[in-house]
Amino acid sequence: MAAPHSPGDDHQVTTTHPDGRAGIDATLVRRLIAAQFPRWQHLPVTPVPIDGWDNRTYRLGAEMSVRLPTAEGYVAAVEKERTWLPRLAPHLPVAVPEVLGSGVPGEGYPFPWSVRGWLPGTPFNQTAVTDLPGLAVAVAEFIQALQRCDPTGGPTTGAHCFHRGASPAYYDDETRRFLVELEGRIDVDKARDVWETALAAEWRGAPVWFHGDIAPGNLLITDDALSAVIDFGTAGVGDPACELVIAWTTFHGKSRQAFKETTPHDDGTWARARGWAIWKAMLLAAADTNAAENLRVIDEIIDDHVDRA
Repeated sequence: MAAPHSPGDDHQVTTTHPDGRAGIDATLVRRLIAAQFPRWQHLPVTPVPIDGWDNRTYRLGAEMSVRLPTAEGYVAAVEKERTWLPRLAPHLPVAVPEVLGSGVPGEGYPFPWSVRGWLPGTPFNQTAVTDLPGLAVAVAEFIQALQRCDPTGGPTTGAHCFHRGASPAYYDDETRRFLVELEGRIDVDKARDVWETALAAEWRGAPVWFHGDIAPGNLLITDDALSAVIDFGTAGVGDPACELVIAWTTFHGKSRQAFKETTPHDDGTWARARGWAIWKAMLLAAADTNAAENLRVIDEIIDDHVDRA
């Protein structure tokens, strides 16, 4: 797996990248399309203005996009999405990506890739939403609908989803290192208690589908409402606790309360969710990635934990 703990692995870091990142550029995409999908070779290929970390995405004409993994660790998502998105889509309340073509290695590019239908909308992290509690309810309803989908045969947790759906204990060594590194910047004793409470809250439920990265960059907004959810690369079947991290990273006050009320889970699931959330926020704060915001998230997770104690 390439850089398994880098801040952008689960796509929450989306940024503007120069064309050519990871050896992928528009010229390569045009060659791949011409060689493998000649019926579309006349269409223009342009980089999207804001790109994710795990994949490079290009606009193909007006109605399609091309998505190419940037490293070996992200390749499993291509087949996962091709197989499972058509099965999940009919049961979900908003649009999800439609895979229109499956590409294979070629033209010097070593990985499988895909052509998808273009979904209209603006990522939530690029647009203001006037009704944030309403958006929180819509996101929660999406999560609930996904969890109701039949999990039979779905991909169980592992490296393909960076161990979402399993116990957060997979990241125990890393988290304890962050507790040392962040001494003096956070309340380490309380943060440790959040983490150890999460580890003690063993999951015993039936496995359900999870998206794995419910984050602003993966939520598309149209007319001030949730219109699509994208990037199922970390999706799988297991413990849904990882799905709830957005409660602290994005929602506050009334919107957080609305989200929680629409996603009824037991105290153990919320404890594990706080564990997932504080691990990620500490990872980013220790790396000085938007540190002030992530230190705020850590404080709010701790406050939530203390309030429930």
